[in-house]
Amino acid sequence: MLDDSGYGVLPRRRGSGNVFTHVIMAVLGAALAAGLLLAFDSPGGSGATLPGGDAVPAPAASAPPVPSSEQGIVTKVKPGLVIINTTLQYDSEATAGTGMVVNADGLVLTNNHVIEDSTKITATVTSTGKTYTATVVGYDKTGDVALIQLQDASGLTTVPIGNSSAVKAGQAIVALGNAEGQGSISATAGQVTGLNQTISASDEGGSTSSETLHGMIQTNADIVPGDSGGPLASPAGVIGIDTAGNDANDQQAAAGFAIPINTALSVARQIAAGQANSAVAIGYPPFVGIFVGSGSSSNPQTQAQQQEQQNGSGGSGSAPACYTSNADLTEPTVIAPVSSGALIVGTICGSPAASAGMAGAVITAVNGQAVGSPDDLTSILARFHPGQVISVTWVSPSGKRTTSSLHLTAGPPQ
Repeated sequence: MLDDSGYGVLPRRRGSGNVFTHVIMAVLGAALAAGLLLAFDSPGGSGATLPGGDAVPAPAASAPPVPSSEQGIVTKVKPGLVIINTTLQYDSEATAGTGMVVNADGLVLTNNHVIEDSTKITATVTSTGKTYTATVVGYDKTGDVALIQLQDASGLTTVPIGNSSAVKAGQAIVALGNAEGQGSISATAGQVTGLNQTISASDEGGSTSSETLHGMIQTNADIVPGDSGGPLASPAGVIGIDTAGNDANDQQAAAGFAIPINTALSVARQIAAGQANSAVAIGYPPFVGIFVGSGSSSNPQTQAQQQEQQNGSGGSGSAPACYTSNADLTEPTVIAPVSSGALIVGTICGSPAASAGMAGAVITAVNGQAVGSPDDLTSILARFHPGQVISVTWVSPSGKRTTSSLHLTAGPPQ
């Protein structure tokens, strides 16, 4: 997730105070760099085949026969869990989280922040030890819910689904997940300590950006990095998705938060049915091969200055013609002489943008529509889909104006 200036793709960290952090486990740290707007290499095609809304179960109408003891809950729920590992190639990072099998043919429910920016996803089924490649069916950025499909999976054990509308404060629960990214499922018992909570949750790594999540279930179970996407379970089954937590210490008790399962399943059914909207994306976004910042500033020089401030150093004068990740990304030393547009901080090696020599260029229009800032460019490109061809007008550092046709491929979920 980018910081407020939009120029930092940062390592994830746990926070404190009233702003909680997503409990995804960062395996490798990312560098300070410009945000990857769109990239080139496909992470696995345009997405999984849509299974249809009926493939996602509804909340339980009545309590399923789940044992009431902590061990009984774990025994019933654990076989339906998967350990998710993702590669974030363009962010020089890898992450680990958890997912829940909701359909025997390999549909897995998890958090959006578990699969966000991933260029490769694998999921290991805890009951069999078998690892599958996964593709993204879709995701809801604002609700932090994602649905992925394990490739060529069948006959999987699913998690027992409860009903979050029946949850009450004081109820005993167990939080399960891939705690600390250790590659195994652990469980922590606790109680429901609050309902319908609104929280701000941010990614680790010093980012000041955060997302607001509503209707959350609060628990005193210690939900830690790696638990993201795992179940909050009661004797009635899974009642929520582990999503955020705080740093428990001598002055501050553990507080974990889960998305109610009824909410998550509603979103998942919408995704499975292919019903996209302003919040829900189906499949993968378009990808063209450029690093840009974010923000509403229309001045490319200002955009470069913000990038320099974020990196803490000026351009070296020896920036490569293209990049394989954002690890060593620096702002261009020569910028196109225009007053408005979106500055291309760097290009992905092998992409159409790199082949066209667009490093240091400023994009001024897409399909004839003026681009006034990085945010404008992001908004405009979001309307397109992988496989489409777009017309991009850009000005090179030497001042040459060019219009290029670029083929959009599938990129990391945003």
